[in-house]
Amino acid sequence: MASTETRELEVRSSEPPKLRMLAQIRAILRHREVLGGLTAKDLKVKYKSTALGVIWSMLNPLMYLLVFWVVFTHFMPSGIEHFAVYLLSGLLGYTLFSTAFAGATGSIVDNASLVSKVAFPREILPLAAIGASLVNFFYQFVVLILFLIAIGFPFLGANLLLVPGALAVLLLFTTAVGIGAAALNVRYRDTRHLIELSLVAWFWVTPIVYPASIVLERFGGASLATKLYLANPLTAVTLAFQRAIYGNGGPLHLAQLPDPGLTWYWYRLGLVAAASLVLLFLTWRVFFRMSGDFAEEL
Repeated sequence: MASTETRELEVRSSEPPKLRMLAQIRAILRHREVLGGLTAKDLKVKYKSTALGVIWSMLNPLMYLLVFWVVFTHFMPSGIEHFAVYLLSGLLGYTLFSTAFAGATGSIVDNASLVSKVAFPREILPLAAIGASLVNFFYQFVVLILFLIAIGFPFLGANLLLVPGALAVLLLFTTAVGIGAAALNVRYRDTRHLIELSLVAWFWVTPIVYPASIVLERFGGASLATKLYLANPLTAVTLAFQRAIYGNGGPLHLAQLPDPGLTWYWYRLGLVAAASLVLLFLTWRVFFRMSGDFAEEL
């Protein structure tokens, strides 16, 4: 076993002409304890020396819920019923994406000492960053569910099946863009800052604080602008989360449009999943080729 791992690591350091994906997946699985350890380390570092620890990750969405519930219910009515629920159902997925993407981008540079001294599949570093964000996502999801129960908001039903589907697609897309950005950030250190800037714009082109119906009504369902808007992978994921948690008509709230039904959301998620698989293959090849120079460039 040791000799096999040594040969694989020697291949990595010489920048092979092609990526053997199955062999690399097996290598990652063999190092799953390293992945788990690095994920735990990311969480411990984030909450190191704090009295509340991971409870802070649960207080964040709770504060969002309370603030937006008070503001948009009593002071600035948004016109969307239960706006706090609508907002958090969309914000939940985007928060996972933004923190995981940003964490994955800087993961190689932030762990330069490990890259230069320890032999393991380098993909584990961005995967660990994504894993840490996923743990926080579950804490925040629990807070949202408890809030829904507390206010008596109806959310049980077949629509909830969209949650694991949307989450799986989101993780697939995040992994695809995350490992590509992680590799580029080693050679081009401006990449991290560019990602942080792009995430600000990405937030506003995703229907989180406003209903997607605004875009559909303004430009029409068949227009180029609408097609480009729906081509945003996070739009499909956010609409699915909203439909799953907020309920019937959530993504199309205030629109004079019929609810397209759950099949439409599964179809959009399927398109994003297929595109993400292709993107993952491409970015993984880039990561694999560039990883041979990580130790020297760090």
